[in-house]
Amino acid sequence: MAVDLAMRVLVVEDNRTMGHIVRNLLMLIGFRHVDNVFDGATALNKLQEGEYGLVISDWNMQPMSGQMLLEYVRADPRLKTIPFIMVTAESKVANITAARDAGANSYIVKPFTGETLKQKISAVFDSA
Repeated sequence: MAVDLAMRVLVVEDNRTMGHIVRNLLMLIGFRHVDNVFDGATALNKLQEGEYGLVISDWNMQPMSGQMLLEYVRADPRLKTIPFIMVTAESKVANITAARDAGANSYIVKPFTGETLKQKISAVFDSA
């Protein structure tokens, strides 16, 4: 499946600067509809209210971690098929395995480039 640059993308990142960086990278890639939220609970509400084609979420957030958000998304029949990319500064194999086991479609370690983000997104949609 080709990447639809018109789809809505939700960026979930508690560090506002990093959230804006990810949003700007997505816009440079060509996405036109990118929403930023700064915690997992707000993200879950946004996902339940609207149609998103992709979620890119930080791992380490409070009070709801990216992993908890992912678990809620995968447990919701209306949301469970949304592609979900986990982003974190943690490169531990245990975290990568936990993200994959929770249902993440991909995993990106910070810092990363726009090209890396584009490749990860393409790989997620090519495998769909």
